[in-house]
Amino acid sequence: KIWLGISVFVALYAINQEFYGFFPFEEVGLQSEKVKSLLFIDGHWRKFSIYSDPVVFSYNMVVSALICFGLIWRPIAIYKKVILSLLCILFLVVMLFSGTRGAYVLFPAALILFAILNFNKKVMMFSIVAAVFTMGLIFQSTTNPYLVRFQTAFQPSTDASFIVRKMNQKRIQPYILSHPFGGGLGSVGTWGIRFAPNTYLARFPPDSGYARVAVELGFIGLFLLCLLMFIVLKTGIVHFFKIKDPELKNYCMIMTLVVFALNIGNYPQEALTQFPTNIYFCMAIALINATYLIDKKESTT
Repeated sequence: KIWLGISVFVALYAINQEFYGFFPFEEVGLQSEKVKSLLFIDGHWRKFSIYSDPVVFSYNMVVSALICFGLIWRPIAIYKKVILSLLCILFLVVMLFSGTRGAYVLFPAALILFAILNFNKKVMMFSIVAAVFTMGLIFQSTTNPYLVRFQTAFQPSTDASFIVRKMNQKRIQPYILSHPFGGGLGSVGTWGIRFAPNTYLARFPPDSGYARVAVELGFIGLFLLCLLMFIVLKTGIVHFFKIKDPELKNYCMIMTLVVFALNIGNYPQEALTQFPTNIYFCMAIALINATYLIDKKESTT
């Protein structure tokens, strides 16, 4: 309830930014040309609510929407389902204000895992309806800037930003292959410019959590990170089917969906290292294990 309560405040704050503008103290931080180049797109400011940037804001809205969506499937009162449904829609709508393409694909991707974990007639019918609705949004002809940006997230081959990122990643591949342990922590991007200016790696913009790990820690570090994520997701899925208590089972499923979504989001953006997503991510991993341990203890007593 605390988590969702904070998310409601975040969403309302973003709505205020979208329709009433930024507060004076926020406008001071938007005067930098570098900030403008990142946040002022096509004559419109990307919104970030109370967070440091639009990426953190959008990813946390997706996570909150997944929590609401997962809780809806619990055996709870109808009015609670209605409230959770409205909150889920609210979080997904304000997410569009961020202009972060990488966040748009996370919710549909998490629904695929949800359908696999809960394979039954009711879920399949919902999945089909959701898939048709999503496809309609993707291919619908529109002039709405939010919907247009949403559509481009599912057509990366036509997105100039995605093409540039692919070119940068292709350019850095020889270095990754020749340096199994990478160039060291903080050697690329903003940190590289600060601690190792005028170096080859400092001029490389990672634009991806996995790309940063591959460059700074090498392919060995990238393998260890991927192995960790595989173990976490495998543990979440196994625990989901082992847990007997319906409430704990539901919490385990939700946290598994959150981890899954953030892992996908870590490819186009650096999702796992920014505050407070990094705290939420670690807490989700802990809850995947805690729900199983609590259920195991309850079963034995």
